[in-house]
Amino acid sequence: MSSFGPYSKALRAGGFLFLSGQIGFNSQTQKLEEGFYNQTLRALKNAEAILESFGLSRHKVVKVVAYLTDMSAFEEFNIVYGEFFKDVEPKPVRSTVGVKELPLGALIELELTAFDG
Repeated sequence: MSSFGPYSKALRAGGFLFLSGQIGFNSQTQKLEEGFYNQTLRALKNAEAILESFGLSRHKVVKVVAYLTDMSAFEEFNIVYGEFFKDVEPKPVRSTVGVKELPLGALIELELTAFDG
């Protein structure tokens, strides 16, 4: 169970690993990272840590759903995302959705699916 609620951080099913949404929360400081860029990078690193705990890497990610509270940050999101997945080919498929609000006042939440085969 997650420390934020009654859900799993990730579950394996049918050859895939489904990750719950990740925000830019730093577990060491117990705070959200400052700014959109840093929150995005932290959310990706949080997801990567979960992948690694299941023996996978970002190279196994096949789909990402991004939820942004401010769609004007889309270009900045692409920069951070592109840096994170720069050595991954093919790139994961992706959807980006504008939302009004996210948990803890986060600016971005990322949901990843990885192939576990």
